[in-house]
Amino acid sequence: MNSPIPKIRKGLLDPERRKKGIYILPNLFTCAALFAGFYAIVQGMNGHYEQACIAIFCAMVLDGLDGRVARMTRTQSEFGAQLDSLSDMVSFGAAPALVAYVWALQPLGKWGWIAAFIHCVGAALRLARFNTNIGVVDKNYFQGMPSPAAACLVAGMIWVLNDWQIKGGDVAWIAWGMVVFTGVTMITTVPYYSGKGFNLRKSVPFWVVPAVLLVYLLISIDPAHVLFGLFVCYAASGYVLGAMRLMRGEKKPPAADA
Repeated sequence: MNSPIPKIRKGLLDPERRKKGIYILPNLFTCAALFAGFYAIVQGMNGHYEQACIAIFCAMVLDGLDGRVARMTRTQSEFGAQLDSLSDMVSFGAAPALVAYVWALQPLGKWGWIAAFIHCVGAALRLARFNTNIGVVDKNYFQGMPSPAAACLVAGMIWVLNDWQIKGGDVAWIAWGMVVFTGVTMITTVPYYSGKGFNLRKSVPFWVVPAVLLVYLLISIDPAHVLFGLFVCYAASGYVLGAMRLMRGEKKPPAADA
């Protein structure tokens, strides 16, 4: 009687069968980012706004790692791309909108939840456009503010004002303007530098190393204010770059390099 074990082993080693599996390493980072977004929502509902904001920043870091890990280990997959978009929708769409709503927008009534929805739907449209425009626009620039940056801009504002002992209800309309700004900016065609052209394997000038160390030092001293300041500068950079392109007569976003 023939043993079924060799047939089972042969089936497990079949390349076609292995292609149907899931790469665990990059998807672990994606799931960790999803957990950070969910944790931010929970902490925001419980009134722990600083922890909620930190969780959103952690989600941003993890979201940046999963793609790089997948490329470095050559484990990119369509499953990972779809999971990443769903994770981004929770961490950078729903989480900052809900935290901002509970922290400051709730007293504004319908205007409050409308602003939160604008950010949420802006993130959804931004992610959908990004997925359909891969290979169409220049990879060195994003069309509209990326959703992680928009989420961290909202989270940074809440973190700083909460650190100043300012209650959300006292700055409700300021928070409303910030949330609407991020939601609208995500769906514009304002160009933002993506940083995807940055290669760690290439040589850089010596001053880059102390500059990076200085940024790390400043973040460690006062993370709330430094991170919020960095994302404010990044948010403004897109409009500055867009204005410079309009002055040069460039109306269309740059096409992707073939």
